[in-house]
Amino acid sequence: MPTTRLDGAATGTPAPSRPRAALPALCLTQITGWGILYYAFPVLVPAITASTGWSTAATTAAFSVALLVSALVGIPVGRALDRRGPCTVMTGGSVLGALGLVVVASAPSLPVFFAGWFLAGAAMAATFYQPAFAALTRWHQPDHVRALTTLTLAGGLASTVFAPLTQALSQHLGWRATYLVLALLLAVVTVPAHALALRAPWPEAYRAPSAVPIPVADPRATARTPAFLLLAVAFTLSGFAMYAVVFSLMPLLAARDATPAAAAWALGLGGLGQTIGRTLFASFARRTTVRERTVALVAAGGLTTALLAAVPGPLPLLVAIAVLAGAVRGNLTLLQATAVTDRWGSAAYGRLSGLLAAPATIAGALAPWAAAALAGPLGGYPQLFVLLAALSGLAALLAALPVGPRL
Repeated sequence: MPTTRLDGAATGTPAPSRPRAALPALCLTQITGWGILYYAFPVLVPAITASTGWSTAATTAAFSVALLVSALVGIPVGRALDRRGPCTVMTGGSVLGALGLVVVASAPSLPVFFAGWFLAGAAMAATFYQPAFAALTRWHQPDHVRALTTLTLAGGLASTVFAPLTQALSQHLGWRATYLVLALLLAVVTVPAHALALRAPWPEAYRAPSAVPIPVADPRATARTPAFLLLAVAFTLSGFAMYAVVFSLMPLLAARDATPAAAAWALGLGGLGQTIGRTLFASFARRTTVRERTVALVAAGGLTTALLAAVPGPLPLLVAIAVLAGAVRGNLTLLQATAVTDRWGSAAYGRLSGLLAAPATIAGALAPWAAAALAGPLGGYPQLFVLLAALSGLAALLAALPVGPRL
């Protein structure tokens, strides 16, 4: 029988020292990485298709490939993080992300465009929330929720900063030059920040006293339990709906006579909503069980999606709903970030979070392409949002099933 490893909080030994520069550095790099590698794309899609003649479905499929690669690469990245820590992984990912965007910007053909996004997808796996969560969960144990909240408060500003900025750059430079500028900015900001701020020693793992013990040698056994599998399915359905809403918000608003600039600002303000919503997560978590808050937040995501489908205008009201949807989305990010430690501790956080996130990330990867493909047959984006709301409702029902320990 493998033994279970506990951290200082569980054994009475002192907590590990926390690198002071890690949290502010990761806040900066999450804003920059998400803003450039993720949120710039939905803003630039119209310019890309107009300039190249590639279809929206084909262009969006390239980005979906990036997200699929991110999901698949995320599992070995999680193993590497558990063993070695985040410095090499995240620094290398930053370099790869900048290189991928240079390929995207200079792509003479659709296959090369796909290749650039393939590289960018690997970079996403190595630099987005999952590796940052693993770093802060280990360094800030057992008070990791506060650090994760701070990180996601900052990360929520990614679309607020980069959606309007990308739109402005595109109007003056075109989409190719915009991506070159963004690639340079990504390299200048994130490579030195990851290389210099994440060099602290990698501490032993933490297990909260209420968490279910995990045999360190066999986290895959935990991943095969009904509780883990049901949670993964719920997060997958919710994640598909959430990512589809993000990528379909601008077309939905455009169909309701919003200008491209106004739609970009709405997308950006949704990021501000994420930041506002995340300030409430810690208080909400103290007042609810793990299952209660999972059900409530997933259901709230479905409700805001249904409101976007049902409300035809005016634009300020739609923007307000987008901000509310962003607030729910921000809480869902923290919910997923704490899902493993709340239930099973941090002994195998990198591997378990990678396994838990992989199907949701794959669903999120398919969401942009699927949303664009389904909007026409369904009769438009309002009808698409009705379907997405129903998927979130199903996810909430699955999360409510009494499987696993009551935590």
